[in-house]
Amino acid sequence: MIKVIRAEKLWQRAGVYYVRTQAMVKGFDLTLDAEFDTDTPETKYILALDNNIPVGTCRLHIISDSRAKIERVAVVEEYRKKGIGRKVMEAAEEWFREQGIKKITITSRVEALNFYEALGYTADYSTKEFNGVFDIIYVEKQLS
Repeated sequence: MIKVIRAEKLWQRAGVYYVRTQAMVKGFDLTLDAEFDTDTPETKYILALDNNIPVGTCRLHIISDSRAKIERVAVVEEYRKKGIGRKVMEAAEEWFREQGIKKITITSRVEALNFYEALGYTADYSTKEFNGVFDIIYVEKQLS
């Protein structure tokens, strides 16, 4: 059974790092330094667990009183296409609603645009760029 939590304890953060290492470092051949370049002890995360196994995550960043960014959305390969990413995103949006956030931005890989659009995000194609690793486009969503 999939459980989605706010990763606040050390063991939960270890799960976040495991997912990102498997999905991004191993999956896309990124360096550890590149994947974890802006994480701090204060960084907030969502973590999806299959029983006790970490399977999905995202990083949360508040930009202002009304704006936030979801970053580093990742699901380990064998759990993709099973709704884990959607559950992680829904939990992140709920956390932001509780904080009074009205607008969320995500820097999306071009290949992931359909995923975000299915969740109600709108792509801004004028923002397409290469970030040194991926072709990316910003997507945004107004929270109700």
